[in-house]
Amino acid sequence: MSSSAAVEIASLVKHYGRTTAVDGISLTVRTGTITSVLGPNGAGKTTTIECCEGFRTPDSGTVRVLGLDPRRDGAQLRPRIGVMLQEGAGLYPGARAPELLTHLARLHAHPLAVAPLIERLELGESGRTPVRRLSGGQRQRVALAAALVGRPEVVFLDEPTAGVDPRMRRSVWDLLTQLRDDGVTVVLTTHLIDEAERLSDHVIIIDDGGLVTEGSPQELTRDADSSIRFTGPPRLDLSGLVDALPEGAAADEAAPGRYVIRATVNPQLLATVTSWCATHDIMPEGLQVGRKTLEDVVLERTGRKLTP
Repeated sequence: MSSSAAVEIASLVKHYGRTTAVDGISLTVRTGTITSVLGPNGAGKTTTIECCEGFRTPDSGTVRVLGLDPRRDGAQLRPRIGVMLQEGAGLYPGARAPELLTHLARLHAHPLAVAPLIERLELGESGRTPVRRLSGGQRQRVALAAALVGRPEVVFLDEPTAGVDPRMRRSVWDLLTQLRDDGVTVVLTTHLIDEAERLSDHVIIIDDGGLVTEGSPQELTRDADSSIRFTGPPRLDLSGLVDALPEGAAADEAAPGRYVIRATVNPQLLATVTSWCATHDIMPEGLQVGRKTLEDVVLERTGRKLTP
């Protein structure tokens, strides 16, 4: 295993019955980086990460985390990694956050201090409430704290800010950036494009169990065509607009009421879009011209949108 790699996967294959969840994927996660793994539902992201965490046994191929086989060397690896499952799965439902985190900290040689972590993630007010009675966002924060309290060398995070309010989301982003700067390797799966764009040193896009493309957010969008974006009434019939666009251009509703025209933008294209809107008595609010985002790249490369 390369000394600069925290995670190395080579030709990983995993089947569930007749379904191939992961089909020969190979990838590397560099030490001390934040890497986002993106892809539509069912792309193979979760299974790939679960093989890294030691929860799944590959049918073929190799997985190494910190140079260790997660299944064969689990006893050596577990104290060195952190794992956050979605929606607080794996937490003790009857435990309260402070006692749970204190217990977990005692299992590690050099844990983070519990009190500052609780304060950073604003878990003090929920300290008297059992995990099972916490809100979804609170459970997410407890799960994140549980994954980090052992001061892991590598941490795997599944949708770390799902259900978390925007202010706390930014606080979590700052915490993860600080951990990265301290040398921790962060691997996260997320459906939040702004999260991936804001945090990631490296992005891996997976679909149909295979690696589609990878690179930094800047590399993945650098050579992409521009786009026109606007908001309007949901479920507009775009067929007439598509017919009016130049060859190779595309228009779709990226989210309810959010429209994207993907093409090389010039004054003629902009005039075509605004003319179509005027003809259909549509006010294109928030009209923007800019480069493609990671969301555009995922849709272009997989044909599917990211959904929670």
